[in-house]
Amino acid sequence: MIGSLGMPELLFILVLALLIFGPRKLPDIGRTMGKAMGEFRRATRDLKRTLDTEISAEEASRPADPAPVVPAAVDPAPAAVPDTVPATQPSAPTPPTTQAPAPPESPSAPDLTPAEGPSREPE
Repeated sequence: MIGSLGMPELLFILVLALLIFGPRKLPDIGRTMGKAMGEFRRATRDLKRTLDTEISAEEASRPADPAPVVPAAVDPAPAAVPDTVPATQPSAPTPPTTQAPAPPESPSAPDLTPAEGPSREPE
């Protein structure tokens, strides 16, 4: 941001600060501002270093290339399937799939639906 300020703007700000704070307080204010900026830079540098250290430690603890897990029940070699059906054997039509009917509900099961009508609240 300071790069966009020209020499006339900087002179104006300096003269304004001199008029507001006076010649005795201006060096103290400048010194305090310099210390604050240095402390901010130092804290920023320490934060960046800490983040880089944490990220590199996280990457080091993570396995580089995990081995693929193959279930024991799966046969890795599939069974051989013929590409064509022999001409002497006619193909049988597949039977249609049907859904089994739902079992009948027992008449002794209690009705769990709420009863209709006005509800009474306890007093």
